[in-house]
Formats: sequence, structure tokens, C-alpha cells
Amino acid sequence: MIARTNGAQRVRIEQQADAESRAADEHHLALRVWLRFLACTNIVQGRTRAALRQEFDSTLPRFDLMAQLERFPSGLKMSDISKRMMVTGGNVTGITDQLVSEGLVSRRSAPLDRRAYTVRLTPAGRRAFREMARAHERWIVSMFGGLTKSETGQLHALLAKLKQHLMSRPNGAAS
Repeated sequence: MIARTNGAQRVRIEQQADAESRAADEHHLALRVWLRFLACTNIVQGRTRAALRQEFDSTLPRFDLMAQLERFPSGLKMSDISKRMMVTGGNVTGITDQLVSEGLVSRRSAPLDRRAYTVRLTPAGRRAFREMARAHERWIVSMFGGLTKSETGQLHALLAKLKQHLMSRPNGAAS
């Protein structure tokens, strides 16, 4: 059964069920920040998935694959798409098969390696992606609308600092 909710009910449900609810005041601040960050990420991602489904009858993985191809007009090998999206080759193959059947991407044997395939957006795929990308940007801007421009800049800078710190550590080092 699918429950219908209004905006206020949805916010209450998201607050009750998110990752942040696992934290208590006695937990370290870093843990509480991590769980809040995870909760926000999950909310933004969930709303983005729902909007893609509702407005474009599409999925986030399809959007992500098309975004990768938009950056490389000459196309990408399937294995490169898989690495960039951090998913298995089978996932990329399934999504690509769907997009090929819809005329949004083309798949051809790679010129230097006949065992590999190069995928690129078709003109129809490029138009469809641009429309989705404009809507996607609008959704994200709206979701961050509770922050001022200055606060958004501060958050961006702080996350860059955190990312730099994490990237400077040896792979797998947790402490």
C-alpha cells in the first residue's frame, strides 16, 4: 500500500526515519555531523529520484550515465563509464541497452579494440539530457534554498576542506 502524504507529513516522516535519528547528544559531534550529512544526502537524492521519475519517466542512474556522455561528445568506452559511475559493467550495459532502444545513445565497436564498445549521446539524447539537466539544477537550487548564498559558499568551502583532508590520508585509513 502506498501512503499519500502532504508536505508537512513527508517532512515528519523523513525526520523520523533518517540516518540522523541514530545519533544521540552524547555521541561525538563528528558522528552527529556525519549522520546529518548522510540524512541530507539521502533526502536530496530521494527527491531528485522522484522528480526524475515524475517529470521525465527516468532514473538517476540513467541521468548519471547521460551526464558522463555529455562531458565526452566523442563517446566513452563502456568500461570507462563503469569506472566513472562506480558501478559494475553489467549495470552500465543494462542502462545503455535501454537508452539505445530509446534512441538516446548509440553504441559502436571501439576503433582500436573491437571487443570494446564506445557509447555516445545521439542528438535526441543530447536534447533530452539538456532538458533534464536544466530541471535537475532547478531542483537542487530549490532544495538548497533554505541557505543564504553566503552559507552555501561556506558549506562548499568546508566540504572542500574535508574532502582534501580525506584525500590526503592513505587509502582505507580510518584513524
